[in-house]
Amino acid sequence: MKNSNIKEVLWNKTIGNIIIVVASIVLIYLSISLYFTKHFFFNTVINGVDVSLKSHKDVYGIFESHVKGYKLQLNERNGVTEEIIGQDIDMKYNEQKSISEVYEKQKSVKWIIAILKKQKYYVDGLYSYNKDNLGNKINELGCLKKDIIEPKNVSFKYSKGSYEVIEEVYGNKVLKENLNKAIENSILQGETKLDLNNNQCYENPKYTLKSAKTTETKNLLDKYVTTKVTYKFGSKSEVLDGETISKWLSIDENLEVVISEKAVKEYLQGLGSKYDTVGITRKFKSSIGKIVEVKGGFYGWKLNSTEEAKALLENIKIGEVSEKEPIYTQRALYRDEDDIGRTYVEIDITRQHLWFYKDGKLITQGDVVTGNPNRGNSTKLGTYMLNYKQKGSTLRGENYEADVTYWMPFNGNIGIHDASWRYSFGGEIYKNNGTHGCVNAPLYLAKTIFENIEEGTPVICYEE
Repeated sequence: MKNSNIKEVLWNKTIGNIIIVVASIVLIYLSISLYFTKHFFFNTVINGVDVSLKSHKDVYGIFESHVKGYKLQLNERNGVTEEIIGQDIDMKYNEQKSISEVYEKQKSVKWIIAILKKQKYYVDGLYSYNKDNLGNKINELGCLKKDIIEPKNVSFKYSKGSYEVIEEVYGNKVLKENLNKAIENSILQGETKLDLNNNQCYENPKYTLKSAKTTETKNLLDKYVTTKVTYKFGSKSEVLDGETISKWLSIDENLEVVISEKAVKEYLQGLGSKYDTVGITRKFKSSIGKIVEVKGGFYGWKLNSTEEAKALLENIKIGEVSEKEPIYTQRALYRDEDDIGRTYVEIDITRQHLWFYKDGKLITQGDVVTGNPNRGNSTKLGTYMLNYKQKGSTLRGENYEADVTYWMPFNGNIGIHDASWRYSFGGEIYKNNGTHGCVNAPLYLAKTIFENIEEGTPVICYEE
């Protein structure tokens, strides 16, 4: 019974002590709250002025002092600083502008929050300045008078099979409109320092070393220059690799890789100039043993640069390594130096004679009649090929119509055919009674050629 009474006394005493402590804390808190009914909280800044724990009635003098000594320090690139002084722009404190709105926001009983969190306020119109003066001071800033170094995105340099990334250039080009706004806002908010770089006052490169697009572009460039295409031209070849392809690649302002289609076509046209044989001058050993030069005609190899350019662009885009023939508009029978081979029709305009060889063997020969040169209808010189052959055909022209048994065109509507209306061939008949350009042959000769010739067979017309 006695122990029970002791415990009760101790319990009551503990409760009493707790009540006293709590009451003391509340009393102290309320006393401090009473203080903040006429003073600003801890960590209170209004328009750049620290008024922490200051009396409401004393802050006007503080703002006046702030304005009189106001300087805005501009921190520029490369460690350069400049200042705009408040007196130079006629900066003033607007006493008529009430800061009572701050009092209302700082409820005195919430003062403890200010210990943990900064109380920063902006009162619109608290400061004023002369806009013309400020404009003049901004125009006098050194950062606007420097030789402009334009910002540049990262760039890429080809070296030994891959690309290296060249660091971006930030430059010093000031964005005047952004600078004006940043300075005005800093003055109105009473800030004393302005970092131009952090406030977007400079024009910056769009892509830097850290940009994801930079890595993407580099990988694509590296992929393109791994391309290796070996073009086969008979026993000869041309190798296209990254050393050449890299010269065709460029990067646009969005860091997109551009392949010059013009450069691709020019490269292929260069191959055509080197390996095409259509219309070239050929040294031909005639049947009588003379070496004659044969110019012109349509026979030979002709690279299709337009279609091959499309194919090559796709090869580059997938980084392909391949060996192939290019796409041709026209192919000859053979690819090496003598693309005529051993099967061909030989027509000597001077001698008015034709020979037909197959696999090097003379199949037939005979006199012919070619185009009349005195009427402007000479049979065109050059190396051609048989377009097709047709048995039974009617040939029509401006002033004639003739039926032939064997028709073998090799140059448009010019061809070899029989001429039943002729009783003699060869000699100088062609000079006075020649054709409109075709090659008239005796029936036996035309028949033998027709029965042994194939489409694509070279037809060589020359004069000695």
